[in-house]
Amino acid sequence: MNKLFKHWIVPIFFITLGAVIAAFALEEFLVPFTVLDGGVVGISMILSQLSGMPLGVLTIVLNIPFVLLGFKRLGMRFLVKAIYAMVIFSVFLSVFKDMKAVTDKEILVVAFGGVTLGIGVGLILRYGGCLDGTEIVAMFLSKNTEFSVGQIVLFFNIIIYGVAGLLFGPDRALYSLLTYFITSKVIDIVENGMEQGKSVMIITDHGKDIADKIYTQLGRTCTQMEGKGMVSNGKKTVLYCVITRVEVPAIKKIINDADVSAFMTISDVSEIVGNHIKRKKSAVRRK
Repeated sequence: MNKLFKHWIVPIFFITLGAVIAAFALEEFLVPFTVLDGGVVGISMILSQLSGMPLGVLTIVLNIPFVLLGFKRLGMRFLVKAIYAMVIFSVFLSVFKDMKAVTDKEILVVAFGGVTLGIGVGLILRYGGCLDGTEIVAMFLSKNTEFSVGQIVLFFNIIIYGVAGLLFGPDRALYSLLTYFITSKVIDIVENGMEQGKSVMIITDHGKDIADKIYTQLGRTCTQMEGKGMVSNGKKTVLYCVITRVEVPAIKKIINDADVSAFMTISDVSEIVGNHIKRKKSAVRRK
């Protein structure tokens, strides 16, 4: 029962919520002003404007080949969640179609439309669904080229916005591009959440003291390595640990308050595989 709840019930709830929010963003902010989303949804919006066909139907039809391609790589769970997200998205596009737009100010359309769309798509991606097949194609192309998935998606979207500029005017393309950047940033925040990993590397002469403070205050364990200063020619302790973005100020304070000379770097972690050890909060409080 717990497995069913974790892998299906909770994801389906948030995928539904995300699809509803994304549909609302498109129909109540972007579509009335011909501000386009990227990828397959953006292509569907262009075709819908030119042909009058329902946006939801076009989105599903154009995504079918990409979803089947993704199934070969990501499996049945992805296929079910992706199809479900697209169906709910399509249904609510029709529900919101005849509602009055939230605002007629284009700068508000871009800002709040981008944020709202980012929240919706971010929820869908976070819980294993998908609305756009462009990223699936980008994953396959990335394996055989030197470009990242993000670079390939951006290249696709620039072509889409270029076509939009020719068809609807350059201002529509510029508004759409700005919306895309806003949406992509919000998607990153929602998909990764405040639990996004940060890797911390600390070079110090007092490794044990700092590691103990990190463990006591944050509950994070450190991996200790031995290093050597190239100028001082002395031995150095290198500490490595993974924290969340909300813990960054705390670990900075630990280093700043420590009466030692320490050098620290903080980097983004795109993914954590395996056990990420952290004590329970109750244990930290008892300490």
